[in-house]
Amino acid sequence: MIVYPDLELRQGRLVNLTRNSMDSPLVYELDPVRTARDLAAEGAEWLHVVDLDAVFNRGDNTSVIKQIIRTSGCKVQVGGGIRSMEKVHGWMEAGAERVVIATAAVKYPHLVKAAATAYPGAVVVSIDARRGHVVVEGFTETTIFTPIEFAQPFDEAGLAAIIHTDIDRDENRPEGSMAQTTNLAAKLRTPVIASGVVKSLDDISTLSYLPNIAGILTSRALFGGTFTFREANAIATAQHQPTAPFV
Repeated sequence: MIVYPDLELRQGRLVNLTRNSMDSPLVYELDPVRTARDLAAEGAEWLHVVDLDAVFNRGDNTSVIKQIIRTSGCKVQVGGGIRSMEKVHGWMEAGAERVVIATAAVKYPHLVKAAATAYPGAVVVSIDARRGHVVVEGFTETTIFTPIEFAQPFDEAGLAAIIHTDIDRDENRPEGSMAQTTNLAAKLRTPVIASGVVKSLDDISTLSYLPNIAGILTSRALFGGTFTFREANAIATAQHQPTAPFV
């Protein structure tokens, strides 16, 4: 299972949104480019980088992300405001290993299929879910789709992965659990990356035993000091011994 450090960028700074509010984010006093290089030194092979300003149409962090791609030494999957093939081409030409399509996957599903055809195995669809339904536009619009209903038409598209963000668990709502992510992963052939569910090393351990969970995104717990990348990666990549059969 791959640990993807989640670098969320706002006005060139490394942040994490609480309650998805751009007005009062958690701001980490860490230089994003240096942090990316430090993570690579700790053994990170992948980074998940999100341009929050592009998501909310408030500018972009293109120059910072391109610097991360060029200098980090990690493979980078880029998300945030990717709503056209022009954006897809642009990021792939800039050296991104993958592009992440979120809101546009709901509104323009043909874009996902076109991008996956142009770049096989390099496109990720991101699904944000609250109270059992997919939400878009930075969590502000609720759709009629459940995550499974939305994801299944893309299951044969040749995606690299599907990211599932459980907003209820991320926001500590009573209904939040790993069940939504687990259920989605069990019903898809496309690998699932779990987001919004990791709050401790124990959560990583639990996810590492679940079928078709290919990775986890971590931001708040990682950059907030709950655990280090080395600690998370050690658990995520541990080889599990098969359970002995009953006699």
